[in-house]
Amino acid sequence: MVVAGTIIIQNIGAMSSYLLIIKTELPTAISEFLSGDYSGSWYLDGQTLLIIICVVVVFPLALLPKIGFLGYTSSLSFFFMVFFALVIIIKKWSIPCPLTLNCIEQNLQISNATDDCKPKLFHFSKESAYAVPTMAFSFLCHTSILPIYCELQSPSKKRMQNVTNTAIALSFLIYFISALFGYLTFYDQVASDILQGYSKYLPHDVVVMTVKLCILFAVLLTIPLIHFPARKAFMMIFFSNFSFSWIPHFSVTLALNIIIVLLAIYVPDIRNVFGVVGSSTSTGLIFVFPGLFYLKLSREDFLSWKKLGAFVLLTFGILVGNFSLALIIFNWVNK
Repeated sequence: MVVAGTIIIQNIGAMSSYLLIIKTELPTAISEFLSGDYSGSWYLDGQTLLIIICVVVVFPLALLPKIGFLGYTSSLSFFFMVFFALVIIIKKWSIPCPLTLNCIEQNLQISNATDDCKPKLFHFSKESAYAVPTMAFSFLCHTSILPIYCELQSPSKKRMQNVTNTAIALSFLIYFISALFGYLTFYDQVASDILQGYSKYLPHDVVVMTVKLCILFAVLLTIPLIHFPARKAFMMIFFSNFSFSWIPHFSVTLALNIIIVLLAIYVPDIRNVFGVVGSSTSTGLIFVFPGLFYLKLSREDFLSWKKLGAFVLLTFGILVGNFSLALIIFNWVNK
């Protein structure tokens, strides 16, 4: 029950953070395609767009009883991310380093003029407190592994391992390339939202504007996939002894959608969601619970390599989670 509750909290945080991205970025992305003053229009209001998208796209997809169909939306999201990575690579050579004087004057916030524009292997600051929780947050789709396993044709441990290895390898490759070339473009001045730098330095660039829309669609199509295990965990806690019924299925789906929309509307900063949820529930699911379960269930000697590894994983998760959460709260107090 504790694990199921953790999954619910983590996935609610993930979905609300994705909706927060859409609420913040979609009006800007639309306005970049428009010429003239359209301020005050409904299609440039983030909250209005958020509610429309949730009613028209998120809720119908989240209402599906099986996760199999969402494989098509996930494939589409992956191709959007490939396009994003390709654009980041290509635009690396469109932005000089250091920026010319005129560019620096016009775009002070994204100047990439560093000492000889040499990359640093390590860079630590107070913002580093958000790094590990955000990386732990990226493992949130692990909660979908059991529903995916159940819907495999001839499910087996070997086939599921192949699916897992392929998914993680492709995701790591795309995000690593994007992060690497994004950093090599702006260096110390790289923004937390990497596309903001390109939008400021290359305003009204059609490729950058298009890739921003693609990323927003990818984020949008990911929300129903994360919604599935959250609803599944809730149903396991409260309706595990009942057969499938559309009434509780519809009610839970609607309630979860209302919660994440309210959070997306009223939470001011996405880093707060990533930081708090990542340092608490995500580190628990990724580091603490796996190590704890292995120590509890394994009959091996405690000094065996596997049990020692599980103990190290458990200790690392507790220390990193608490340390990151403490730093995040410290930053809030200082602000």
